[in-house]
Parts: sequence; C-alpha cells; structure tokens
Amino acid sequence: MLTTMQPLTAARVAPILARAERIYAPLRRALEALSPVADLLLRLWVAQVFFQSGVNKFQSWDITVQLFTYEYQVPFLAPATAAFLGTLTELVVPVFLALGLAGRAAAALLFVFNIIAVISYPTLNAAGIHEHQLWGLLLLVTLLHGPGKLSLDHLLARWLRR
Repeated sequence: MLTTMQPLTAARVAPILARAERIYAPLRRALEALSPVADLLLRLWVAQVFFQSGVNKFQSWDITVQLFTYEYQVPFLAPATAAFLGTLTELVVPVFLALGLAGRAAAALLFVFNIIAVISYPTLNAAGIHEHQLWGLLLLVTLLHGPGKLSLDHLLARWLRR
C-alpha cells in the first residue's frame, strides 16, 4: 500500500524547530561562554611563539646578526638594523597581543611581520612554511574578530563607557 507524503507546512515544521532549539540552546550557551577562553588561549599561544623567537635572537645576538647578514634577505634595511627591529618586534608586540591591549593592532603587526619573515627566508622548508601559515591564520582570527572579552581592550572599553 502506497502512502502519499504530506507537504511540509509551517505548522508541521514549527514544533520540530522548537524542539531542536531547546536541545541546541544549552550547547550554544556553553560554546559562547567558552569563546573568550578560546580567544585568550589563541592569543597566548601565538604570542609565546613570537616572544620565544625574540628571546632566542636576543640571547644569541652575534648569531642573529650573522643570520640577518647571510641567511635572511630583508629588503631595504641593513642586516644589523633588521636584526634589531625584528628582535624588538618579537619581544614587544607579543606582550600586547597576550594582554589584548591594542589587540587588533598587535595582531596586524605580527601578521605583516610573519609575511616578511617568510619572504625574507627563501630557503624555509615546507614545515616552516606550514607553521607560518598557521600563525598567520591565528593572527588573522584575532585581527578580524578582536582579542575577545578576556582582554585589556575589552576592560578598557567597558571602563570608558561608564
């Protein structure tokens, strides 16, 4: 015996959607509550990568200058100047990113810095390029989304609104 399917109407679909919303709502609220934590962890992870690189450059300054002289090909800057500016950027800007202070600006600076690093190091292997792509993507998230609620930017904005 064949049965015909009844057409979907708003009256038939509404209870199904209401039930789905009741099931999904707690999950959505939990994910929204975790979003600021994810934003913070993302910022901290990327900031740590760049900051540690700056620490390594600073601790091995002679080697850093040699790398900028013979290995890295930074355009328009003398090797010692490029080494100084690169190290300074990696030591200062990640702190701003981690704190979420001028978070979008810090993410933008490190995003551009990351691109320059890849361009300036022509013998970077596939794994290194993959790491830089990942860091660039994570920085892009902060740049486009902002540093999130667990940031000094958010606290300052709330304080200024009062």
